[in-house]
Amino acid sequence: MNKFPRKRNVDADSRNGGRHSSAKKGLQNDGFEHRARKRFGQNFLHDQNVIQRIINAIHPQPTDHMVEIGPGQGALTRKLLANCGKLDAVELDRDLAAYLQQTLGEDPRFALHLGDVLKFDFSTLCEANGNKPRSLRVVGNLPYNISTPCMFHLLNYSHLIQDMTFMLQLEVVQRLAAQPGDEEFGRLGLMMQYYCEVEHLFDVPPGAFTPQPKVCSAIVRLTPHRELPVKVLDVRCLQDVVRVAFTQRRKTLKNSLRTLISEAELSKLSIDLGLRPENLSLADYAKISDSITRAAGTGSKAAEQEESYVE
Repeated sequence: MNKFPRKRNVDADSRNGGRHSSAKKGLQNDGFEHRARKRFGQNFLHDQNVIQRIINAIHPQPTDHMVEIGPGQGALTRKLLANCGKLDAVELDRDLAAYLQQTLGEDPRFALHLGDVLKFDFSTLCEANGNKPRSLRVVGNLPYNISTPCMFHLLNYSHLIQDMTFMLQLEVVQRLAAQPGDEEFGRLGLMMQYYCEVEHLFDVPPGAFTPQPKVCSAIVRLTPHRELPVKVLDVRCLQDVVRVAFTQRRKTLKNSLRTLISEAELSKLSIDLGLRPENLSLADYAKISDSITRAAGTGSKAAEQEESYVE
């Protein structure tokens, strides 16, 4: 991961963006054009009403250390920088990084990091303040193809993060915020809610982007719990229980988990064995996980948050 140099010109690919179809390029007021790259999952937010609504939801303050993932053409970046104390941006696209550095790089409060967010060490952003807890506020219009691994990568640094506000596919936000009994309730929502409070703030239509995505988007706020409301002895065991249960989500609990725990052991936990996985709460899954952990004689274990949560 490289911190972008202070002085750099926009490269030839960006300057020649006019050769590409207008349906896939974004045009800034300063004339900069950039072709959206499918391999990076790029859809550029341009609706000023939506942009301002996001800024209002984040409510950046002069004392805030903001981190923006995938700043793109800077639609949110400029408004964040106008209100916060420091802004670090992580961008993978060299053309966009060069453009942002050229237009914003003179501001000493702005730092651009060129590289893959899934490999980025967010603790390096807090070294100057001695890794002060909950000192980062994270923002991002996340590409749909990396949104879930990106969120769980960030949870490895949850002790450093105050909150995270993301633009995601609406379906993903619904799954994150789902409750027991909801059709969307599953592995993703359960594990994210173990670590964070989840708030579905508002929806964003396809027309707010260039090029327009084929699906609706939504804004979600994730706030890491200061104290876990439900805590398990072994998070990896909880992950296994949830994964196995929802792999066979149409089966009842006693049938879907029979490879992990016996019906006799389950019956001791005051949980209805006739329920399906989507009807159990996080606390129920914690009981099952801890029962398995105790039976195996393993102790408290943390987990790296890199598992896939595709339902």
